[in-house]
Amino acid sequence: MITSEEASYDDYALIHSMARKAFPATYAAILTPEQIEYMMDMMYSPEVVRRQFDEGHRYFIASYDGIPCGYVSIQQCGADLFHLHKIYVIPEFQGRGVGGYLFDEAVRRIREMHPEPCRVELNVNRFNKALGFYEHKGMRRVGQGDFPIGNGYFMNDYIMGLDI
Repeated sequence: MITSEEASYDDYALIHSMARKAFPATYAAILTPEQIEYMMDMMYSPEVVRRQFDEGHRYFIASYDGIPCGYVSIQQCGADLFHLHKIYVIPEFQGRGVGGYLFDEAVRRIREMHPEPCRVELNVNRFNKALGFYEHKGMRRVGQGDFPIGNGYFMNDYIMGLDI
């Protein structure tokens, strides 16, 4: 059974631990080990995760039969715009519906926060197999870019959008 809870500031270590398992596995076929490590430090160090809470990111942690197995992060970025920053599932829990559950949970939480029509957007690497997942969930490509993230690295992303 899949459940979720909103994470608190004190859950930063759990989020960091899950990211250490999920993020490298997601990008091993796309990015170099050096870029993966750089991005882990840039996006998932304990200090960065705590700062994200301070900046208004809301994390939701999924559990499968009581075991934490994935997370999603959303943030309101404008009057009618939300960004789904992160959605990752630990590899051994993939294929069990956790990703779909987390996506639906993010949309549900956004609707609770903002009952009027709005848009949710996310960035996905153009070579990430998750692209098909997002399209299946009703998202469409609304842009793309090569976004510099420092150290000579870029995020080569599609921007996906969903009107809710």
